[in-house]
Amino acid sequence: MSALRASRLRAGKATLPPSSVPEGTRRRILEVALQLFANRGFHGTSVRDMAKALNLQPSALYAHFPSKDHVLAELVRVGHEVHASALRAALLDAGADPVDQLCALIRVHTVLHATYPHLAVVVNEEIYSLSAELAAPALAIREEARALVLQVVERGVALGHFSLPDKGATLAALSAMGVRIPYWYEPSEQLPVDALADVHVELSLRLLRGPREGPIAGPAEGA
Repeated sequence: MSALRASRLRAGKATLPPSSVPEGTRRRILEVALQLFANRGFHGTSVRDMAKALNLQPSALYAHFPSKDHVLAELVRVGHEVHASALRAALLDAGADPVDQLCALIRVHTVLHATYPHLAVVVNEEIYSLSAELAAPALAIREEARALVLQVVERGVALGHFSLPDKGATLAALSAMGVRIPYWYEPSEQLPVDALADVHVELSLRLLRGPREGPIAGPAEGA
């Protein structure tokens, strides 16, 4: 973790999307763990650290989660589910054109990573601290989300909107634009979140144009 990113994440309050986990002790535990895991890493955080931050006895945490690993597994699952649900909703609202659909997917992907940087860091980095069994639910959701984007890209290729040298590499590049946001982005008047999403949409369209000559159409006017 870079010192710059670590400093920024410490300064900000870790939050979960409003509807992702009901209010109550379980949500409090998850948000405190999210702050600690994002700042210190999963292995740098103990159950005692979590309990101290919550002003609880360690035994009280075990009433809600069997272990620290299960806390991380739930954060990772929630993060993936929020992301996949947002992609599905964006796709439904985008209409049938694959260019419009791709723009909508990139926009929500960007906004989520910029709005919830702590969750993005923990979901994308700390998942590798989990056993295969505990990581499996999140990875299944991740694969569903990847398949959703892949279907849009393949339709765009079939219709002549997109041209790309390799689907796997292109999908990885599209994903990485969002994943890297917590490492460098700080919201500002010069580059608010919506403007960042606009930039990522434009970059994605340029990437998907591949080696084909000529301009590519952007999203339909008024979309």
